[in-house]
Amino acid sequence: MNTPEYLNSLYSLTGKVAVVIGGTGELCGAMAEGLAGAGAEVVLVGRNQEKARARLAKIEAAGGKAWFHPAEADSKPGLQNLLDTVLARAGRADILVNGAGVNSATPFLDIAEDEFDRILNVNLKGVFLGCQVFGRHLVERGQGGSIINLGSMSGLIPLSRVFTYSASKAAVHNLSKNLAREWAVAGVRVNTLVPGFFPAEQNRKVLTPERVAAIMGHTPMKRFGEARELVGATLLLASDAGAFITGSEIVIDGGYHAMTI
Repeated sequence: MNTPEYLNSLYSLTGKVAVVIGGTGELCGAMAEGLAGAGAEVVLVGRNQEKARARLAKIEAAGGKAWFHPAEADSKPGLQNLLDTVLARAGRADILVNGAGVNSATPFLDIAEDEFDRILNVNLKGVFLGCQVFGRHLVERGQGGSIINLGSMSGLIPLSRVFTYSASKAAVHNLSKNLAREWAVAGVRVNTLVPGFFPAEQNRKVLTPERVAAIMGHTPMKRFGEARELVGATLLLASDAGAFITGSEIVIDGGYHAMTI
């Protein structure tokens, strides 16, 4: 057996176009690199052009193809413009990663309505609209596709100090399963990628020494995850290797959610 050819037949994304909303961030940026490395043309979507340029440089230096499109995750007209631009420029859209997210450590009784709305708008409404805009295209096109929504450990089990974030992610998990059931016959797969504790811009403010000690005490591998460790599951869910996977939650957490006492 020719191992490279065999793996390529399973995981190759050559000829595919992957749209990564939140691709200027640390976790989705690493996922974008992985998708490009597997042959996909990658569209990085976000607000920070400086971070986008740095990520594009890494992808291009590795021989990948990618470009940046600025957009707000919670704007339906903006997402529709994104889809229209992708179709005009790349001719197709096959893979969507919904990974934009914001967080806050505000105590529950002090959470203001505008903070609640801001987090729900990005974390939940953004996923809802992304799935609506791109899901319609994928279903109507009739050639299948893969949507990967970024969930969270806090969407599966209650975690302290991130109340609104946890509620938004729990809803993302539920929405993903519903859409997986709805679109399965159209060949459009919808799954949730669930990182454990990966230091990133949105959670560093809550990673106090005491909280880090608590996390390590509950993580069998005794370390944080590294962004590149999300790539394997991303390629599984995006490629033909995962053709029969839909409605699933792929947990990457160093054993955190398997830990009890």
